[in-house]
Amino acid sequence: MPKVKDYYEVLGVPRTANQKEISTAFRKLARKHHPDLNAGDKQAEARFKEVSEAHAVLSDAKKRRLYDQFGPDWAAAQTAGVQPGARGGAGGFRTDAGPSAQYRTVSPEEMEDLFGDEGGFGDIFGSIFGSRGRSRQQEMDVEAPITVSLPEVYRGTSRTVELPGGRRVEVKVPAGVKEGTVLRVPGLRAKVQIAPDPVFTREGKDLRVTVPVPLHVALRGGEVAAPSLKGGQVQFKVPPETQNGTKIRLRGLGLPDPKGGPPGDLYAEVRVQLPVPMDERTRKWAAEQPLGE
Repeated sequence: MPKVKDYYEVLGVPRTANQKEISTAFRKLARKHHPDLNAGDKQAEARFKEVSEAHAVLSDAKKRRLYDQFGPDWAAAQTAGVQPGARGGAGGFRTDAGPSAQYRTVSPEEMEDLFGDEGGFGDIFGSIFGSRGRSRQQEMDVEAPITVSLPEVYRGTSRTVELPGGRRVEVKVPAGVKEGTVLRVPGLRAKVQIAPDPVFTREGKDLRVTVPVPLHVALRGGEVAAPSLKGGQVQFKVPPETQNGTKIRLRGLGLPDPKGGPPGDLYAEVRVQLPVPMDERTRKWAAEQPLGE
């Protein structure tokens, strides 16, 4: 005669295991042997049925007490209306019904508990649970990061993401998108990451850029050029006697507003540059200036 399965052995837990230990063991084994993740593997399918059957009994307090009392005859005892704790048990309860293996498909809630937020299992819900599963699938969309550059944020862009199973979806990234924004398309939640830019620093809708300004321009005033995400460079005036670190506001040259509001501004931060090599007249002038205390 074939050996009667011991549900505790099937899940690999001791008979004293608590519900958390039982659930943890089930999630690990069910994830490993699920038929949809082991297509065509009959052994995996049989093993999945075993762990599902064991979990169905041991996760139910009443069924578990009957199982602990009557062993493989627990189902017959339940059918006969025997309550847990009734006199009987091994050698004391007899039935011709024999062991009654009960296999059920895990519910969407259990599958959600099983797979948590891990991506790649959305199609399982749809194939197993129908329309109800598809509603759960929407909650279990794959989450994946997409990285865009600051110039792409300025003009807007798109990314193609490959989902588990080979399906590809296009994600449109709107101009002015913020770091951490989640863009949703069927089957995917794409979280936007913005790569650091070597020239510009973002501050909300505004941009900051450092602009080198020759010493004579900072002293007398004049025009200099600053880079722009719009393309090329933009000319702006530096007032006379401009101090190092001064920020000059260039209106409307920041990032677009993703909600359709006015664009941000570009702030050009002055970095005064000394002439190198310094000519004699400048050197003489500098030598004549009083030293600070």
